[in-house]
Amino acid sequence: MKTYQIVGIGNAVVDVISQCDDSFLDHMGIEKGIMQLIERDRGEVLYGAMEGRVQTPGGSVANTIAGAGALGIDAAFIGRVHDDALGRFYADAMNEDGVDFVNPPVPGGELPTSRSMIFVSPDGERSMNTYLGISSELSSADVPNEVAGQTQIMFLEGYLFDKDKGKTAFMEAARDCRKGGGKPGIAISDPFCVERHRADFLSLIENELEFVIGNEAEIRSLFETEDLEEALAKTAAICPLVVCTRSGDGVSVIAGETRIDVPVTKVVPVDATGAGDQFAAGFLFGLATGRDLETCAKIGNVCAAEVISHIGPRPEKDMRAVLQAEGLL
Repeated sequence: MKTYQIVGIGNAVVDVISQCDDSFLDHMGIEKGIMQLIERDRGEVLYGAMEGRVQTPGGSVANTIAGAGALGIDAAFIGRVHDDALGRFYADAMNEDGVDFVNPPVPGGELPTSRSMIFVSPDGERSMNTYLGISSELSSADVPNEVAGQTQIMFLEGYLFDKDKGKTAFMEAARDCRKGGGKPGIAISDPFCVERHRADFLSLIENELEFVIGNEAEIRSLFETEDLEEALAKTAAICPLVVCTRSGDGVSVIAGETRIDVPVTKVVPVDATGAGDQFAAGFLFGLATGRDLETCAKIGNVCAAEVISHIGPRPEKDMRAVLQAEGLL
């Protein structure tokens, strides 16, 4: 079995993107500018109503792994897709992007492949309607021991914490990773996800993980405080490496007694989707290739800046060339 530098476990979601005007949103009862979870029937109606569909493989941690793989490290992604047209598209697209999609699409009578119907208005607003489908059914059976136990870095997606079998899969995968000498960590994903599972989240971070990455709201939610400095200190007390993205205020990295604050150049984003995912891609690429934490954060910032300069959650430029131009490779 191949040894990877980074393996991600997360929701395998096909992003289906279509342009529309506001009257279409009103007609279809779509709330503008937000992400809504929808049921299967609603998903099929919206999918059928889309014109000029553009499909891309998505999912938060999947975007991170694709970004890290594009920077040149051996990368794999573990997610659950159905053996339907969208599932086969997802698996093939990840493989074509240079990321090994570990599990084949699941045949039989299970739920369809997860998809997010994204309607882009003329003003650039993205209205997202996500049907979670089969991806949220991921369990320990989907995580091969030989993959988890032989990766340098494992990156987990907090969204999968919503089901007990997802929690169990995370704990077992993290333990396998650590036994093999690797570093498991998590993307917090969403403050509301933390609120639903705070005790389990904190237990996983304290007992099983080597690093945690989140934005200000997510880090604050771990300890139910509005004081970011308090939340950072408490998180650093239970986890060896804490990385907090702070939008235009830069990034704070805490490892033991060491704290590094790395500024960013403020820009107006064309589309902020994927900024956190691509920051994580750059940061974890740096970590996997032995760079110091300040350089890791700087690489992450450059990757985030690129992805917010255009529509879509994955980089469009050759990021190795961009990082070389910045003197970071």
